[in-house]
Amino acid sequence: MATLGDIGVAATINIITAIIFLLAFAILRIQPFNDRVYFPKWYLKGIRSSPLHSGALVSKFVNVNLGSYLRFLNWMPAALKMPEPELIDHAGLDSAVYLRIYLIGLKIFVPIALLAWSILVPVNWTSDGLQLAKLRNVTSSDIDKLSISNIERGSERFWTHLVMAYAFTFWTCFVLMKEYEKVASMRLSFLQSEQRRPDQFTVLVRNVPSDPDESISESVEHYFLVNHPDHYLTHQVVYNANDLADLVEKKRSTQNWLDYYQLKYTRNQDQRPRIKTGFLGLWGEKVDAIDHYVAEIEKLNDQIMEERKKVKKDDKSVMPAAFVSFKTRWGAAVCAQTQQSRNPTEWLTEWAPEAREVFWSNLAIPYVSLTVRRLIMHVAFFFLTFFFMIPIAFVQSLASIEGIEKSASFLKPIIEKDLVKSVIQGFLPGIVLKLFIIFLPSILMVMSKFEGFVSLSSLERRAAFRYYIFNLVNVFLGSIITGSAFEQLDSFLKQSANQIPRTVGVAIPIKATFFITYIMVDGWAGVAGEILRLKPLIFFHVKNFFLVKTEKDREEAMNPGQINFHATEPRIQLYFLLGLVYAPVTPVLLPFIIIFFALAYLVFRHQIINVYNQEYESAGRFWPDVHGRIISALIISQVLLLGLMSTKGAAQSTPFLIALPVLTFFFHRFCKGRYEPAFLRHPLQEAMIKDTLEQAREPNFNLKPYLKKAYIHPVFKDDEYEDVRSEVSGYYLGDTDDECVTVPTKRQSRITTPAASHASGGSMRSPS
Repeated sequence: MATLGDIGVAATINIITAIIFLLAFAILRIQPFNDRVYFPKWYLKGIRSSPLHSGALVSKFVNVNLGSYLRFLNWMPAALKMPEPELIDHAGLDSAVYLRIYLIGLKIFVPIALLAWSILVPVNWTSDGLQLAKLRNVTSSDIDKLSISNIERGSERFWTHLVMAYAFTFWTCFVLMKEYEKVASMRLSFLQSEQRRPDQFTVLVRNVPSDPDESISESVEHYFLVNHPDHYLTHQVVYNANDLADLVEKKRSTQNWLDYYQLKYTRNQDQRPRIKTGFLGLWGEKVDAIDHYVAEIEKLNDQIMEERKKVKKDDKSVMPAAFVSFKTRWGAAVCAQTQQSRNPTEWLTEWAPEAREVFWSNLAIPYVSLTVRRLIMHVAFFFLTFFFMIPIAFVQSLASIEGIEKSASFLKPIIEKDLVKSVIQGFLPGIVLKLFIIFLPSILMVMSKFEGFVSLSSLERRAAFRYYIFNLVNVFLGSIITGSAFEQLDSFLKQSANQIPRTVGVAIPIKATFFITYIMVDGWAGVAGEILRLKPLIFFHVKNFFLVKTEKDREEAMNPGQINFHATEPRIQLYFLLGLVYAPVTPVLLPFIIIFFALAYLVFRHQIINVYNQEYESAGRFWPDVHGRIISALIISQVLLLGLMSTKGAAQSTPFLIALPVLTFFFHRFCKGRYEPAFLRHPLQEAMIKDTLEQAREPNFNLKPYLKKAYIHPVFKDDEYEDVRSEVSGYYLGDTDDECVTVPTKRQSRITTPAASHASGGSMRSPS
């Protein structure tokens, strides 16, 4: 069990590590040759130019200004200087809302820590429960005297913890409600002020019923001209182009190798590069590398052209889905938020994601198979979660003094030394757990892709939810169970049955020492390592030396990255869980959590301003998940406190504690009904206002060509195709395509068709 000295050693190691990372970053960021690594966002915006293009030869690579080294910490105030409205314009609402997760952590835990340290810590410290306990085999340390474990059984002092639990709950709920209200308001304002985007007018339609007389495209056009005659504009069917996408990706990879060998040849023209054509270039016939890859690209070009024609002509390549665009946002909102058919499994509509966040390969998955896929992943995740606990418990048992002495007895003379013992008990368990789950977010993202979600934001939200559940079961509950019940097994076997709950009640808060070490490893050193960007730094210079020939190549080599919501948000939620659980039990944990939230807010604000370039913008769509998980952590903390108090002879306080999770649940229901609709549905009133204002400002804007190519699969776009969001200058054509359209249908049945068996569309008029 870690002592106060062990915690001090772990804190020293992690503080020194964090300082080294921050100092390395401060020096590397001001070197001209690293400018694109630490400021890529400004390059992508076209605001910053490379310092390598001007000045003396030495100053192009090394910063010779000594004054800049003295001001190496100026990035900290600079990161805090940009106001939130400017940050939203610069990086998007998703980034600004993500930062508010760290702010809400500070808002919750700073007042709670002040209250806990001024009231609970003195109450715990001045008790004698650990000395008076008859559980002789339960070990403890000085740090446990600050926890509820030091309160003797049946003491009236437990009423202090009960009152503090109510205070912590009310404060947390108050902060959550204010933040939910603020973020919902920010989202609505952002959507209202946002510039025109294709997804504002577009709906994704799935499970289009097959018709023997019409193609999918004809069915979609006919259906929407009949049922949305005043607002339907155009549509784009969805193709199964996964094989074509694989060929395009293979061509891109081959082109990279060709660029590499061409660059290599330009640097040394005495000898043309040669490669072996066998597996990984290890064996096979030796050929000219440049000629080989030129021939491969020509062959791939032919295959791509053939596959494109095949996909376009083959009806089996057309999926029963389409992106349907409307003349107004109001029309799209009505379609996306209503049932289209008496059969609720057909003509399913939802808001189309941004074109840049569509996960195209999953659109080719038949809708009927999605339920089966999700059932398979639920079962797979169940086994992943619970079987993962076995190796985690095993590895953590080895990362202890007793485990090492048992498995490697010859190391006993070394590990019994005070410093080595402190490192093992205070540092090793946290770093082992961190390393063991390092690949988990990638595994969970693969599982989400298999489930068939069609947007990057939905993929990340599902992976984040599963990562949170995994952390709850394995990192939190698993560490408590293996860390308390297993360690005290000998004590259990020698006690009467009615003593065992008391042992668990005392041992669970003692496990706080392990979580303190984990917070320092993951939350302090880990966050400091994020700002250093060591992996992107190395990769950029390797690519810059071997592959880069043009400015476009250099841009691609920058790899600014983005906020990996599925990996970072569940980690933040673990700290909310730890803080809320241990606030009334072991308040000594709270300062470590507060340092994490403060440091992470500073680091990620800097990264969002200068580095990250988000792939998509969901306008804070993930906030209900954030709110719900904090509420879950709050209820878990209340239930665990209830169980702990029942083992401490405080039965008279139990009825008062039962009310807390009930009140918290009803608070969550209130927030869900009051604020969550802003994240799920778009108000028709807001859509009409935006349509009316836009029509007044740009009466001659022709929307149809603007939307027609918005949702074409990337593999069908020409290389010189530009994003339609920037192609607005050519859309003012005067004619808005409002004239009456009559489309004959080939359908023989008239079940869903007017008597004339024609679909008519009139001029656009305001909805009544």
